Amino acid sequence: MPGQGILSDLRIVEASAFVAAPLGGLTLAQMGADVIRIDPLGGGLDFGRWPMSHDDVSLFWCGLNKSKRSVALNLADPEGREIAMSLIAAPGEGAGLFVTNFPPRGWLDYDKLKAKRADLIQVTLQGDHKGGSAVDYTVNARVGVPYVTGPASDETPVNHVLPAWDVATGHLVATGLLAAERHRGRTGQGQHVKLALEDVALSVMGHLGFIAEAQLGCARGRYGNDLFGAFGRDFACADGRRVIAIGLTLKQWNSLVEATGLAKTVETLGARLGLDLTKEGDRFLARRELGAAIGGWIAARSFAKVAASFDHAGVCWGPYQNVDELVHSDPACSVENPLFDSVEQSGVGRMLSPRSALRFEAFDPRPVGAAPALGEHTEAVLGEILGIDGAAYGRLHDRGIVHNPR
Repeated sequence: MPGQGILSDLRIVEASAFVAAPLGGLTLAQMGADVIRIDPLGGGLDFGRWPMSHDDVSLFWCGLNKSKRSVALNLADPEGREIAMSLIAAPGEGAGLFVTNFPPRGWLDYDKLKAKRADLIQVTLQGDHKGGSAVDYTVNARVGVPYVTGPASDETPVNHVLPAWDVATGHLVATGLLAAERHRGRTGQGQHVKLALEDVALSVMGHLGFIAEAQLGCARGRYGNDLFGAFGRDFACADGRRVIAIGLTLKQWNSLVEATGLAKTVETLGARLGLDLTKEGDRFLARRELGAAIGGWIAARSFAKVAASFDHAGVCWGPYQNVDELVHSDPACSVENPLFDSVEQSGVGRMLSPRSALRFEAFDPRPVGAAPALGEHTEAVLGEILGIDGAAYGRLHDRGIVHNPR
């Protein structure tokens, strides 16, 4: 059974694929919940999702299913579907919690599941509010972000490699389930919670002012690597290393000016342009001139000297590095950081694996759990929750409803 954590009294069943819904389950599992993932025999839609290990094990699947238990059933068979429904609606305090991003029909239909357990909570993630299909990349295209990303001179869309809407939605899946569980604790009532990936993107676009800008006739344009509305961008050092320096707040800006020794230059520039460079918006208007001055200072110095000056002055800055450099040379991405542990993952080897980024004062960090083998816990879960003993499990195996884990 999973170790202790702040949610160790909850049991959640998950039937999902790809990013947002599995991330919601992972978020809950890393806080101690017993998350049981149900997959078809042979694995679900994302069981072979890239990237892959040298032994053709999906690193994607392993990453999003850490600390969960795996049940594999023949979901093409009515008996397999009935077992899945029984697991979802099984009795127990802190149980009757279900997360899915598959269409809520058949064995995933809320009303059918509710007939088995009246206080069932089901969180169903959809593509759009009408129940249509969508993924992060199609949603991102629709809300316009690819046209405000990339060089100012480019007229073509630039797709983002980070599935930001999936990430935000995954955490809302966890939030929604916990809110509904809290409501059930007060009232005894379950409910069907629906969440649309596209709605998450639209709401964030509204929260951040993108929609209001367009309504006011000043839709956001492209500004390349310049930080919109303040000062910040990438710079090259004398030895070719690149850094990003930010002057968003006044304190950050003053630190950057102090580190570069450009106070007089900045004062003169502000007077010439008629701008108050203590204001972040005016720094954005002067971004080209400020970038030339600060960029010149950085270009005349090695990365080591720039880093020392920035650190001494408390500048908000960072080095540009690729993922390989992050993993092999940055102590923040190592076991020196309490976020990480080194875990033996079947079919992969030892992996640097993060635990939950949340730190609860009343609980020690939960150890990082490896992702299970497909169906690894089927026999144990069916026995523990549904009372299926060894002989009955053997008969299920003989009928092809379950099989030994891969």
